[in-house]
Amino acid sequence: MPGAPFIIVAIDGGAASGKSSTARALSERFNLLHSDTGSYYRAVTAEMLRRGASAEDLGSVKSALADLRLGTRIEGRSARIEIAGSAPGDEIRGREVNDAVSHFAAIPELRSALLSYQRGQADAARRGGFAGLVMEGRDIGSVIFPGADFRFYLHADPALREQRRVKQGQVDKVAERDRLDSSRKTAPLSQPAGSISIDTTSMTIAEVADRMASVIAPSLARP
Repeated sequence: MPGAPFIIVAIDGGAASGKSSTARALSERFNLLHSDTGSYYRAVTAEMLRRGASAEDLGSVKSALADLRLGTRIEGRSARIEIAGSAPGDEIRGREVNDAVSHFAAIPELRSALLSYQRGQADAARRGGFAGLVMEGRDIGSVIFPGADFRFYLHADPALREQRRVKQGQVDKVAERDRLDSSRKTAPLSQPAGSISIDTTSMTIAEVADRMASVIAPSLARP
């Protein structure tokens, strides 16, 4: 629709709090490009490991980052990261990456390398003709898009989040990852000031998505 607003929706929260499922639901409902930044960090972590870099050796990380070529492949309503022209596969959900991703994500130089790429997904959404961008992660509403039109923070009981990961066929120490991500010096996981907090422990994905959509929809209906 000519003149329709382009919106940015930021969703933050810990592992298995419901970010991805609700982001996909909002993407479908409002024709938004879905950007899963967790998969971006996983993909870059897998690349660091492939190149023999260690999170404890900053020199090895800087060397691997020096010629890192990032691109975006839009599949449906999803923005997938490409590294040197290739999109990573299921290996980014494996135990090795799970155990390493929070350590690599704590490195300021690596986060800086991904900052402009993540912000660039808004331009990708505009070029793709989407009505906006819904981006999920751990510092979206605080660092990547602090001025997002809508900012949400999802949280849930840690034990339940562990169960969710198991049902997804993944092994993920969510409490430990949250501890590492919350305590890092650069862009720590925290609820952005002014964001809308939603406890998803006793809610279905549809209920969470409806709650978020009820906040977004009225602004889109205004002339």
